[in-house]
Amino acid sequence: MEKQVIKDLIVERQQDILKVELVERPLSLEATASYVFVGLRRAGKSYLLHQHIKQLVATGQASIHDVLYVNFEDERIASIQAGELNLFLECYGELYDGKPLVFLDEIQNVAGWEKFARRLADAKYRVFVTGSNAKMLSREMHTTLGGRFIAKEVFPFSFREYLAFHGVAPARNWQYGSARTQLVRLFADYFRYGGFAETFTLKDKRSWLNSLYQKVLLGDVVMRNNIRNENAVRVLVRKLAESVMQPLSLARIKNVLDAAGATAARNTLVDYLQLLSDAYLLFGISNFSGKLSEKETFKKRYFFDNGLLNNFLFNPEAKLLENMVAISLYRKYGDEVYYYQKNVEVDFFVPQAQRAVQVAYSIADENTRRREVRALLKLAEAYPPLRLQIVTYDEEATLSENGVDIQAIPVWKWLLVEDGYGLEIS
Repeated sequence: MEKQVIKDLIVERQQDILKVELVERPLSLEATASYVFVGLRRAGKSYLLHQHIKQLVATGQASIHDVLYVNFEDERIASIQAGELNLFLECYGELYDGKPLVFLDEIQNVAGWEKFARRLADAKYRVFVTGSNAKMLSREMHTTLGGRFIAKEVFPFSFREYLAFHGVAPARNWQYGSARTQLVRLFADYFRYGGFAETFTLKDKRSWLNSLYQKVLLGDVVMRNNIRNENAVRVLVRKLAESVMQPLSLARIKNVLDAAGATAARNTLVDYLQLLSDAYLLFGISNFSGKLSEKETFKKRYFFDNGLLNNFLFNPEAKLLENMVAISLYRKYGDEVYYYQKNVEVDFFVPQAQRAVQVAYSIADENTRRREVRALLKLAEAYPPLRLQIVTYDEEATLSENGVDIQAIPVWKWLLVEDGYGLEIS
């Protein structure tokens, strides 16, 4: 690598960061810690780095010249090797005095980057790293980094953040009059096209989302892992999208792929599912009541963003609704979210938070309402006390049976309450 190219990149990035316009996202960081940000491509990891830098500059905690920011997806450094990474420190030192704040964006593109990042942390640099691969959070990675970094997962925009982007901040009486109308209109778009900020002002959101999906599938899954049977992975993702809401065993998934002419061995299928999870395309939840041996082989699987899921669906409303609830609960509780299937079926069960959530697009039908209520009551009998909810698309009520109250709540209101708006559930 030529030093002049690196110096140009350093100065260029400093100037570009100051020009970035941001709608601030919630971000709480320790003042002296180093961080690894991981998540789906385009979810906002770089956005948060830019936000943190601008906050430091605005509050006088740092100058923009204190920033050494490297984006490893820049084609001008696409061929860089781990042994050359120290050139960035050398070039910074030839430009400025002092020890920089180091930001390494999409660093997973450089094999062996971990030792460089650890060496920086050992030398008391404050380092921020981003990547699009969940392996950066693995036990092996924590061992390599020596506990010097705090891991932080980054998701696409929540509904609350989406509203903030559009300049909407619901007051306590938001559910009445024009405020409610505006919120519902915005939610309809968010519901179908998800939380990638780059789509918010686009007319053709679907094309952008499809392009992102192809990049994740081909770049982060197929090419990075040298997968030869690309068709099997494509069919797998499509079938999982069609089966959102349904628990699927590995045997069932294999049969579906075999029937579609995309045969894959069971062990290979396990690897594919893990790689899709590593790329933050999908996540799975287990049956709380299942046997230990079943928890990894029999799961419900969801997409990390509704926009990506919607790419695959016709008449998507019910699946998008459950997927959106799954995302919100997973953001909040991680691997503590389960479904429950033993005599009764409950969509989401979070035992540590003592809550259970059913998802029903509508409960206007008496049979549907009775089925959802019965399942929640049965679970509450087995694991008292539980807070019971039914998330609908557009209906709200308090359902009382046998002295137990169950709150039915529209999904947009539920999302805001989950995200800490403190709105009352009536």
